[in-house]
Amino acid sequence: MQGRRLATTEEIIAIVSPDSDDVVARLAAWADDRGIGLSTVDVGESIDEVYDGNRATLGVTIGGDGTFLEGIKTFAPRGVPQLGVNTGTLAFLSRIEPEDLEAALDEVIHGRATIDSRQQVAVRGPGLEATGINDVMIEHVPPENPIDRKITRLDVYADDEYVGEFEGTGIAVSTPTGSTGVSLSANGPIHYPANNHTLQLVPLHTHQLGVRPIVVSPETELRIRTQGPASLLVDGGRANALLEEGEEVLVTGAERLAHVVHTSYDDHFFTAISKKLGWDVRGDDEPPRVPASRSETGVDGDGLLERARTIATEAAEAAGEPLRELHGQVESVGVKSDKSDIVTEADYQANRIITTVIENEFPDHGIVSEEHPRDVREGGYTWVVDPLDGTGNFAHGNPNYSISIALLEGEYPVVGVVYVPETDELFSAIAGQGARRDGDPIETTDRDRLDESMLISGYDPDGSFLTRFYQETRGVRRLGSTALNCCYLASGSADATWEYDTYPWDVAAGLVIAREAGARLTDERGEPFVFELETEGRSALLGSNGPLHPALLEHLEGGRDDCER
Repeated sequence: MQGRRLATTEEIIAIVSPDSDDVVARLAAWADDRGIGLSTVDVGESIDEVYDGNRATLGVTIGGDGTFLEGIKTFAPRGVPQLGVNTGTLAFLSRIEPEDLEAALDEVIHGRATIDSRQQVAVRGPGLEATGINDVMIEHVPPENPIDRKITRLDVYADDEYVGEFEGTGIAVSTPTGSTGVSLSANGPIHYPANNHTLQLVPLHTHQLGVRPIVVSPETELRIRTQGPASLLVDGGRANALLEEGEEVLVTGAERLAHVVHTSYDDHFFTAISKKLGWDVRGDDEPPRVPASRSETGVDGDGLLERARTIATEAAEAAGEPLRELHGQVESVGVKSDKSDIVTEADYQANRIITTVIENEFPDHGIVSEEHPRDVREGGYTWVVDPLDGTGNFAHGNPNYSISIALLEGEYPVVGVVYVPETDELFSAIAGQGARRDGDPIETTDRDRLDESMLISGYDPDGSFLTRFYQETRGVRRLGSTALNCCYLASGSADATWEYDTYPWDVAAGLVIAREAGARLTDERGEPFVFELETEGRSALLGSNGPLHPALLEHLEGGRDDCER
């Protein structure tokens, strides 16, 4: 999940521990000042009555790590990102101090926070099926006589491979988030938890030499079979069961990840551990805070354009998330009106994320979009946005749609970013600096013969382009996204592209990318294509690798002459 998406937060749900009234009051005042809804629930209460899946929601926990874990249990199944405010004592998970609450939240709603995904653990055994964020522990059952032997034996398998017999107090299967708790106390490793999707198996007070912690992928199925009675605990007992001899427990990574929000006001992970466990080797010196975003520093000239490309990239990738989610729903919807609602919602969500991010980062720039009031800055900078290019494809479950974002200097496009959510491809360019796909330089082909070339057609109302070129080339394809057509020309996936008419938001980004890759762009008569933001007439676009252009114009001209005769 992209942190930029947080800029569209509409609602906050806070899970609150006792004795947090002062912090809750400050949160309520902050939310009221910014027109953001706020609902509070006590730890352990359901949020069903206040949660609306159609609203962009941020989860906040106010308390210690116990409250944070309740938040994970509540928010993770709903895909809601979570921010932890620490009013507890020994907290490794909630790392924002109350005095930084307002500043941290301002960073969040400006889209400058980050979100990391946390691996959860799924466990299934006799009488229990649960998900945890920290660990699964299988331990000995305390004997009735306290002087009796406190030992358990467990056989462990990783997928179908026998790992071995573990004899001792028990074992813990921890996520990286849980590696600072039980795992650490048993001399297991500390795992940096952000976007770390491993599981670790740690023996608890082993009675055997040669038994070491083991790290596995979340897809690995750990089967644990008891040789005697044992106790099963998930996240310190939030779910638990007693196991009999010969019973088996299956532990693997949970499919649903938890999403944890971090700001520049968080205590750093290793700093928090060092302080709270008395390991601080820095003394009283604080480590330097890392800015939440590279975009916080204002720059001019080429630096501004590079910053613009960075912000446009982050905005496009953030907008791609709801598009992918909604695109997955289209194929299962059979009613045309329902599909239309999904497409409308997709357009709205993507546009809102992009324009909010741009407005936060570049308040002096204008924005032009199909879904946004026109705001053109004459002589200044204007953004041109198409949040969903290829609407027809999207509505039919076709993956050929894209997000197009361009920056104009005056009336000239100077930055272009096109993102393809379904393939995770990113095309970008800055005027005078070349074009890239996923960071790598791209350029057009050098073919000059029609019979060796592949063409792409955009809108072709009477099929004339297809008629003139289909037999003369290796094929004419129609993808249904003007921005993608320009990018595929730029990257050499096609040798030429044709658009009978264009809209500014469809082509603004693609023009920068194609030009910087070496393409030649004209109208149907060979005159240089002129980008116009304010246009009422038809603007045809013929783009090619350059060497092929004369042959294309000749065939287009010949076709017109035949029609005129």
